[in-house]
Amino acid sequence: MPRRTIRLTEAIDERIDSVSKLRGYSSPSAFLRAAIKKELGERTDGIGASVEQIVGSISQVQQDVRRIERAQHALFALVDSLAKVFLTCVPEPRGAALEPALAEARNRHARLLNNAGHAMLSDSLVDMEELISRGEK
Repeated sequence: MPRRTIRLTEAIDERIDSVSKLRGYSSPSAFLRAAIKKELGERTDGIGASVEQIVGSISQVQQDVRRIERAQHALFALVDSLAKVFLTCVPEPRGAALEPALAEARNRHARLLNNAGHAMLSDSLVDMEELISRGEK
């Protein structure tokens, strides 16, 4: 076993003697060896635990991103399907009816964007989170 020599003040040496006796160590050297092992072990474990926490956090973020990605894909598929059905089933106005129809379409589009903005700020977020959580189960 390698040997190390350290210098201590009288006060610290006396505390080591008394604490080693109180805690049941066979000698002050045994107490010092245990204290050093504990200190070295805590430093290593602390770093390992921190790394594990970081890895766990990153994994959780990855899962959250995947959930949101799936919800976005589902939403895109729904909007795409609705647009295809709408464009297939609704005839385009002809002749003199085209100008008033375009004007009304612009008005409806502006209202749609306004309503979408309001919906994004209200319960839609809660609904989307529920959709995501149901997809996980």
